[in-house]
Amino acid sequence: MRNLEKSKIIKEIANREKLPLQVVQLDVNDDMSVKNAIYNVENEQGKINVVVNNAGYLLIGPLEELSIEEFKEQFETNFFGAIRVIKEVLPIMRRQKAGTIINVSSIAGRIGLPLNSPYVSSKFALEGLSESISYEIEEFGIKVVLIEPGVIKTNAASNFKTGKKSCCWCWCYYY
Repeated sequence: MRNLEKSKIIKEIANREKLPLQVVQLDVNDDMSVKNAIYNVENEQGKINVVVNNAGYLLIGPLEELSIEEFKEQFETNFFGAIRVIKEVLPIMRRQKAGTIINVSSIAGRIGLPLNSPYVSSKFALEGLSESISYEIEEFGIKVVLIEPGVIKTNAASNFKTGKKSCCWCWCYYY
């Protein structure tokens, strides 16, 4: 997790369900954070069988009111963050001759939605990446799974961002 202070709920669920869970600090936007987390997990566990790329957020606003910088920030987390993690685990999984990479996309990676162009674009990119690398790495015993959930009940809405110039009435109209 990027923010370990938010791990209380998941730790409580893991304890209640008697699941072996260890929360590790990792910020997908920080190369060293990714390298350190993957290194520490491999050294402690001796292997990495599965990685789930689930980091992301939703940027809402009309294209004409969003800056290029806001688009880059969206892609930095939703797309390049996954690439950072994948690049760190691939050598490990290749040595193991096995592994599974799970990329969590969205139905928005398959269909466009109004006022969601940065998010949709980042998810389309993740979909293309997932499909492309699946052919590159299957010969090494590594599988790529792409999950494309639709609307589900999560706390993600509390973490979405609006463009710096965007007004909230425009996205409320659609949501």
